[in-house]
Amino acid sequence: MLNVLLGAKLNMSRRFNRIGYQIPVTLITAEPNIVLVRKKDSVVIGMGEKKKVKKTENAFVKVAGYSPRFVKEVKTLKSKEQDSAQEIKIGDKISVSIFEPGDEVKITGTTKGRGFAGVVKRHGFHGGPKTHGQSDRHRAPGSIGAGTTPGRVYKGKRMAGHMGASKITITGLEVVEVDEKTNTIVVKGAIPGARNGLLIIEKTGKVKGYVAPPEPHPKDDQPLDENDQKQAAQGGPLRSEASELRSQDEREEKEQNTESPAHETADQEAVTQKNQAEAKETSAVKTKEDINATK
Repeated sequence: MLNVLLGAKLNMSRRFNRIGYQIPVTLITAEPNIVLVRKKDSVVIGMGEKKKVKKTENAFVKVAGYSPRFVKEVKTLKSKEQDSAQEIKIGDKISVSIFEPGDEVKITGTTKGRGFAGVVKRHGFHGGPKTHGQSDRHRAPGSIGAGTTPGRVYKGKRMAGHMGASKITITGLEVVEVDEKTNTIVVKGAIPGARNGLLIIEKTGKVKGYVAPPEPHPKDDQPLDENDQKQAAQGGPLRSEASELRSQDEREEKEQNTESPAHETADQEAVTQKNQAEAKETSAVKTKEDINATK
């Protein structure tokens, strides 16, 4: 059983958590690793494919059919419950399926090479003063030791030299996503190395306090809650059915509300016409009475 996989760094991106905060992530491509050599407590796995093959790699070509781009020897996990059928054999392929969201991993990579760097860039020195006649001491290292005592420079003294291109392991990283179709792993945080650089991904456990998101269930196969089980035992409607009934009642009320203004306007017009007719009749009666009074 293996908990190690070889991969290559793609790029950085972002994802959103449950609360909606964005988190920086790194995308890693990990093609299926093939087991090239089987030893007692370890195996040699390879990933990728080289264009040119060396004679010393003929043994790998016999197993895989090509020369792998990256080759690494990793230790195997021993488990008492492991059957003989589950033992790793030469030619087996290991995919990203050994990881899942919530796994804690440590990733080893090679940092970007910076060449020969000075103390300001390499160690963060502040440099010398810019005034008082200091014309060439802005980025100088300064003194590297005392005089007669000790009469030498201590080992490990921080000085200018080659920077980068060193092996670094980052621990405590969290696996956010695993896509088996595209052989991609999404890891929270930054990872050392340039694009297409070799990475060694090793599972170390589970992230502390990780809670897996609930898996969506189809509507027909949705499991019953405790309240739904009680309602079903009593013969009453389930929560989903009750919600559907409530939504249906709401729709009917909305339809009635949309229809009611038309009826109200028609009734109002009839009333106004009736009032106008009555007003005309009363005005005609008053005019006749006025005429009779004048005679």
